[in-house]
Amino acid sequence: MVAAEAGLMCSGTDLVSLLAIEPRPLFELRYASPYNFLGETLDATLEPRLRCPVALAWQQVQRDLAVEGLGLKVWDAVQDERYVSNPAVNAGRHTRGTSVEVTLVDRLGNERPLPTTFDDFSPAAHVEAPGTSPVTAANARRLRAAMERRGFVSLDTEWWHFDWHDWRSLPVVDGGS
Repeated sequence: MVAAEAGLMCSGTDLVSLLAIEPRPLFELRYASPYNFLGETLDATLEPRLRCPVALAWQQVQRDLAVEGLGLKVWDAVQDERYVSNPAVNAGRHTRGTSVEVTLVDRLGNERPLPTTFDDFSPAAHVEAPGTSPVTAANARRLRAAMERRGFVSLDTEWWHFDWHDWRSLPVVDGGS
């Protein structure tokens, strides 16, 4: 698969940098800073990467949202099992280059109100959490619809987490990639 429009160009299932996405998303890589649930920097050199078909679909989400004056901010798109899921434990969502953790932003890069902060492990972070305000619920539904339209599925317990629909079919990323 090769992108026909300007922006990301890739083929096969190679890992590609999200820095090539057009329009370019914002990045606030939480595990490359101490601003995460552990309170420490795990790797200051993290580069967000996804498998080619996943990145192409994600680029289309960015384009769809741009028409509405919206976009995505990336919190995590890491595939290194030293810092995220172990495939022996949970089938390796993050170790395949097929998962992203994002939030919705306006054209100026301001985060839209959403149900919780990133890496909130309370029931309030669930996709269908009761008691969510109408504004935050609407923004969560908007983000979810945009992602699902392009082949992503949400993780029920984290409104910000999306997996490529076919993530299990792609191999775990080689640690040297």
